[in-house]
Amino acid sequence: MRTAVALPVALAFVAGIAFSPVAQRLLPDAHAQASAPAAAAPGLAPMIIDVAALKDADLGATPNPDLRSKGYVATPNGTIAVQMGNVAKHFHSNADEIQYIVEGTGTAWLGNEKREIRPGMLIVIPRGTHHAGTEATSGRFKAIAIKLPPQDPKDTTFVN
Repeated sequence: MRTAVALPVALAFVAGIAFSPVAQRLLPDAHAQASAPAAAAPGLAPMIIDVAALKDADLGATPNPDLRSKGYVATPNGTIAVQMGNVAKHFHSNADEIQYIVEGTGTAWLGNEKREIRPGMLIVIPRGTHHAGTEATSGRFKAIAIKLPPQDPKDTTFVN
C-alpha cells in the first residue's frame, strides 16, 4: 500500500525537477517575476529622515507666512511632508489629513473645539473638518503631515 502512494509522489517530484529547467526556458518572464523584488510605488524611495533634527531652514516656504513644509513622499495614493509653524483655520474638501506632532505644545482647532496638543499626539482630520494650530506655548509646532489622497494645491479653504 505504501509503495502505491510513494511511487506516484516520487515520480511527480522527479518530473518537477526535470521540467523546471524547461519551464524556465519556456516561461522566463514568470521566473523573473517570481524571483524579482516588487517595484516601489512611483514617488516612493528608500530613505531615513531625522525629523527631530530638521530646522525651519531645511523646509521650504509656503504661501502661509508662518508655515514651512517639505514633501518627502508623493505617490498617487498619498503624500507625507514635514511641516513647521502655524496656519490659520481651514479645511480640505478632497483630502483627509493625519498629523503626528513631533515638537511644540499649545492648542489647535479640530472641528469646533480648541484642543491641547503636545509631541507624540496623532491628529486625525477627516476631509471637511476645520483645523488649525493656533497658539504654541512652547516652541513652534513641527508635525509629520500625511494627506490621503494627495491634496490638490487649491484644496485649502480658509474660515473665520
